Amino acid sequence: MTDSFAIAGARIFDGQAWHEDSALIVRDGSVERIVPRGSLPAGIRLIELEGGMLAPGFIDLQVNGGGGVMLNDGPSVEAIRTICAAHVPFGTTALLPTLITDTPEITEAAIAAGAQAALQKVPGFLGLHLEGPHLSKARKGAHDPALIRPMTDGDETRLIAAREKMPVLLTTVAPESVDERRVAGLTSAGVIVSLGHSDTSYLTAQSMAAAGATMVTHLFNAMSQIGNREPGLAGATIDTGTLSAGLIADGIHVDPATIKIALRAKQGPARIFLVTDAMATIGTDMKSFTLNGRTIRRENGRLTLEDGTLAGADLDMISAVRFMHETIGLELDEALRMASLYPAQSVGQAHRLGHLGEGTAASIVHLSDALDVEGVWIEGEKVFGGAFPPR
Repeated sequence: MTDSFAIAGARIFDGQAWHEDSALIVRDGSVERIVPRGSLPAGIRLIELEGGMLAPGFIDLQVNGGGGVMLNDGPSVEAIRTICAAHVPFGTTALLPTLITDTPEITEAAIAAGAQAALQKVPGFLGLHLEGPHLSKARKGAHDPALIRPMTDGDETRLIAAREKMPVLLTTVAPESVDERRVAGLTSAGVIVSLGHSDTSYLTAQSMAAAGATMVTHLFNAMSQIGNREPGLAGATIDTGTLSAGLIADGIHVDPATIKIALRAKQGPARIFLVTDAMATIGTDMKSFTLNGRTIRRENGRLTLEDGTLAGADLDMISAVRFMHETIGLELDEALRMASLYPAQSVGQAHRLGHLGEGTAASIVHLSDALDVEGVWIEGEKVFGGAFPPR
């Protein structure tokens, strides 16, 4: 017996094009097809919406926490479940819980929790992002410098073994701590390598890309910048067609003018996509929390250490989409792609995520015309409904 239903009453964005007066048919958790409203099969269960738009669910590749929980605080399946659930009301249907630089013991616990989350099929869990500890102390950002260290043979072996236990394993590394040989070994085993928290040169970044690195973590933040004689990691990201890059689009981490310049200049086929770099605050009213024993304060949309260093972001995905559309002036369909299709492509999941077509996961967000999240489905199951969050 199959479970099938149709959703109609809203414009449908399939990831590439808009469909008017159409319906989306879902069968057994997957998209069967998009059809004209008048061509719906007789007797199919119909969910009738009152306007707005349906779009592919958002994919966030950098999520440190949510719902009052940080992955670093105590990596477990329940922590992952809480984080994933906290981001659902903001349109996120798949994410990578992200572990910020920590001890080997905490890293091992995070990998074990990720493996269990994959086995239990926690809704929204796509895999893990291990941001560190193999970074540059010169570009540490909010990472604890006492925990930053070079990658060893044992680290490489553990990462490769971890990749076999979950759909996606992404690790952020700096060339200062990881050489091309290790990058090649990791990527050949299916680990996605992202460059970040680095003071590296343009040429070294390009060498890392040639060795297999395919991504850059939070473009412009915690990295060498574009200079007149040295383009740095930021310049290499924009100029190298194989490097995709996450972008924290909150108007705090990157100036809007810089975002516009980067979007115009970025060489493809790899793209710039949206990430939140969200912390425990998402979905809560908490004013502070701790990371590696240090207090992080929440004020005026910023999360900062005591010395004023930015520490992650107080950002959700629908807010990032609104920012790109309303402040940056991007066409809505492109802003939606930056939140869905492009991150899916960056982690090799575009065959099932990031667009709505035959055989893709029925992971869908229903948005109002004002870009409020009205409903969310993950693989055909409705997991959120109602007008939240308010603008």
